Amino acid sequence: MARRLGVTGGIGSGKTTVCRIFRVLGVPVFVADIEARRLMNTDHAVRQEINTITGMDLYTTGELDRKELARLIFNRPDLLRQVNASVHPAILRIFDEWAGKSEAPYVIMEAAILFEAKADVLVDRVAAISAPVEERIARVMGRNDLSREEVLERINNQLEDDEREEQSYYVINNADNEMIIPEILKIHDDMLRLAERER
Repeated sequence: MARRLGVTGGIGSGKTTVCRIFRVLGVPVFVADIEARRLMNTDHAVRQEINTITGMDLYTTGELDRKELARLIFNRPDLLRQVNASVHPAILRIFDEWAGKSEAPYVIMEAAILFEAKADVLVDRVAAISAPVEERIARVMGRNDLSREEVLERINNQLEDDEREEQSYYVINNADNEMIIPEILKIHDDMLRLAERER
């Protein structure tokens, strides 16, 4: 059975870039955010639950109004927790089934809130991606239509980098002047050795 590596980090830390490199190395990657987006649009029970939690119909166009949901929940930690609780169990189940079928030596789950969602229990090791806050803000503002305040709100709703690092087996510092490929190759070799020991 494939070993499992969790890749986590706050918004703008560079998880997508890191996972792209792992993909080039032939490692299958499960992106929890993409799966959550699909589930929130297609799963009837989840759609109903989100409307109940927010007290609004967020599907007037047929798809979830993500911007409105973000506006509603990012200043309301209680709503955010409820929305996450309606989505996370299904995501973890889907990942578990997906990983169980893989023929690869190891697979990756990429998830921003890996620890908060208790997904770390489903992986063998976790790699935390860290980057300076100002760089993270600039990256997110550069790719999303968000103000500095909105990005900071999202950062403040996630674990601090040092909390993530404390709970992780590996740490990748993804500051703009750091070379991340050698770090990724080291983790890759280590995970292959771990998979080999299990065979």
